[in-house]
Amino acid sequence: MGKKLVFRGASSALITPMKRGLIDYPALDRIINAQIEGGIEALVIGGTTGEAATLSDGERYELYTYIKNLVGGRIKLIFGTGTNDTKIVIKHTKTARDIGCDATLVVTPYYNKGTYRGVTEHYKKIAEFSDTPIILYNVPSRTGVNLTLNQLEELAKVESIVGIKEASDSADRLTELAKFGDELYLYAGNDSQIFLTLALGGKGVVSVVSNLYPKKVSDICSSYFNGDFASSLRCQLELFDFIKLMFKETNPAPIKYAMSIAGLCSSEIRLPLYKPEKATRSAIKAEMQRLADFGN
Repeated sequence: MGKKLVFRGASSALITPMKRGLIDYPALDRIINAQIEGGIEALVIGGTTGEAATLSDGERYELYTYIKNLVGGRIKLIFGTGTNDTKIVIKHTKTARDIGCDATLVVTPYYNKGTYRGVTEHYKKIAEFSDTPIILYNVPSRTGVNLTLNQLEELAKVESIVGIKEASDSADRLTELAKFGDELYLYAGNDSQIFLTLALGGKGVVSVVSNLYPKKVSDICSSYFNGDFASSLRCQLELFDFIKLMFKETNPAPIKYAMSIAGLCSSEIRLPLYKPEKATRSAIKAEMQRLADFGN
């Protein structure tokens, strides 16, 4: 019997809208309601795209609580609790459990350069303190850490570790991860690889682009799961140039800028991140116009 499936389809790695240095809760309301209307299955709160590295503990927990109350069970909630200090991750994870989430997303511990055994025990120790499902987050370009297949074989035996958000660029790597099946559910961590991940048996995506285009990203997944593979691929290809622009500079600066054009929130971002360069901003505007002209 397989692990608990937290969600199937499109989830959004939600931005944290900001205004004059503070979290912009009215903008957050607009964004979340648009997510639900767009067919998004789950929201990831306080992850990389949510600028978790610059949130104080108070801001993080307030954000968890506010969104939990706002959503009211209409959509699955996954709280990002990862950092590079195991004790702090346990604290975040226990608080997330107590507030009430469907799962936690735990990024590999960055900067410390944990050993094979150290990183493996990091995850096992977190699992000891909460029975809330854990989704691993592997993003070596950000963290300098790449979970090995041997580590994943060991971690897949832990009952509460149910899935992995994979954000490497290797199709071979995705194929290897697909072998875990329902012992470690596979989610695309790159918007450019949604269709490929689904074709390999993955269960969905944790998306950045869906912050602005929830229905378009949701359609990639729903069309695929409904057996309309041609429509799914068409949706993926339609978004492909926009996806590339969203990662031309460090996420979430480009997606926040795009959302500001759409009137959803300001483009404000916390240092050391910074607004996109002028050329990138111009390209984003042009691509958004192209997508609007496309008719969706």
